Amino acid sequence: MKAQSPTILKALEKVILDGSADEGAFKKKKPLKILFVVAESSPYARVGGVSVVVNALARSLNSLGHDARVIMPKFGFIDEKLYKLQLVTEGLKVPTGDVSNPYLSCNVKEHNLNGITTYFLENMEYYELRANVYGYVDDPIRWALLNRGGLEFVLSGVFVPHVIHCNDWQCGILPNYVKTLYKSDEILSKIATVFTIHNLKFQGMFDPKNISEMDFDDGWSDVASFLDPRLLKQNFLRRGIMHADAVSTVSKSYAKEIMTPEYGEGLDKLICELREKIFGIVNGIDYEEMNPAVDALLEKNYDIRSLDDRFINKEALQREFDLKVDRSIPVLGFVGRLDSQKGVDLMVSVLDKILRRYEIQFVQVGGGDGWLTELLQNLKSSHPQKVGVYPHPNFTLPRLIFGGSDVVLFPSRFEPCGVVQLEAMRYGAIPLVRGVGGLKDTVTPFDTVSQKGTGFVFDDFDEFALYGELVRALEVYKNPALWRRLQINAMKADFSWSYSAREYEKLYQRAINLGAKANQ
Repeated sequence: MKAQSPTILKALEKVILDGSADEGAFKKKKPLKILFVVAESSPYARVGGVSVVVNALARSLNSLGHDARVIMPKFGFIDEKLYKLQLVTEGLKVPTGDVSNPYLSCNVKEHNLNGITTYFLENMEYYELRANVYGYVDDPIRWALLNRGGLEFVLSGVFVPHVIHCNDWQCGILPNYVKTLYKSDEILSKIATVFTIHNLKFQGMFDPKNISEMDFDDGWSDVASFLDPRLLKQNFLRRGIMHADAVSTVSKSYAKEIMTPEYGEGLDKLICELREKIFGIVNGIDYEEMNPAVDALLEKNYDIRSLDDRFINKEALQREFDLKVDRSIPVLGFVGRLDSQKGVDLMVSVLDKILRRYEIQFVQVGGGDGWLTELLQNLKSSHPQKVGVYPHPNFTLPRLIFGGSDVVLFPSRFEPCGVVQLEAMRYGAIPLVRGVGGLKDTVTPFDTVSQKGTGFVFDDFDEFALYGELVRALEVYKNPALWRRLQINAMKADFSWSYSAREYEKLYQRAINLGAKANQ
């Protein structure tokens, strides 16, 4: 008998140990068909980070030879003339589960942009007549329609995927439907489901910590009909975790953290029980779009070889916020949602103290909670010559902050992944982060002796820890050569989507294998 090669033997050992295999050891991997189901996708609807993640991941998967497509609602604000949507399915009947009104009629339209085909589920009552993506009392009905409508669209035969990739709580009941209502269907029962948790805190229209015992959803009962009041109280995210073939979070550290009571949002025991199908894959950023060498939103373009030109952006940033124009003054920045999750209250408390003792400046952009907006405005009132705030959503100012500030703050209580720190590093702004979740996975502490590392990291969520790390950053800033080395390290860090796409490629194959085992 001919001896087997070490590669084949290793692959065989893997099959014996966990029932899976590295397909590359036996044959070339086959392209996969993947359908992303999501409430929003850039550029058609962009409210949160998930819209950018789905678009970028789909493009990266397609560049690897797969066929990744997206289905989302056709909101009324989506301009059909601008995007030239084409009708592909008319009169799609979506079962509601209610005997008095058994079907909702939908159309499906499509558009191809940058090689990605996006399907739009069109319904006048629940999508066309709504001005916003989120924020309606009947949101669970709207998302149930997207979940079941997506499955009925697959059954129409226009696009039959190997994997359906569901994103966030809004799409959590799709795997539940597949495992129950469609468990005997010849097509859907063979399709693997992946559910991605972008933020465990958001599980539905209610706070799961305050739900009564009478209203508690264990995830095993049938999904309520569209018009049943019980649907409003069912935990879509819990059901996604329970019924999907594989579950991912947006960083490895966050995947571990949510198995603890501190970060588990009441689901830590469930996640621990199902830990064999929980995986963490860090988000990436688009290095073509996020490129200081060609970014038209900057005052002056630059790259890793022309970092002195970056000072021109710093001066432009200071003028934008009516601050003293002086390139020697360290500028700290914050970009993001004003939410207690982001540690904005801790940041403002520490900044108030450090602004009194150091010649620094602080700028902020991003909207959110009113009480945090008030904290920032009070900070500006206390330090009018050193602080500039713009507590509203904005899609252009962040680039100037990335291109002109010296340090970007990210002192989160918890953080599934975060992309601001990645974008900041790409532009040479040094991230100062709390070591949790994706922040811990993407920012390495700078060592002044070895000169390795990409930013500043503190562990404890308290004023002393943040204050100390801020002082350390300001001291390093006083050494121009050391700071330049740190900037180069940060700009060389690679968090492009190509790596993450290959990790998802592996996850999809694992989901297919797990789904096949479950159906045996």
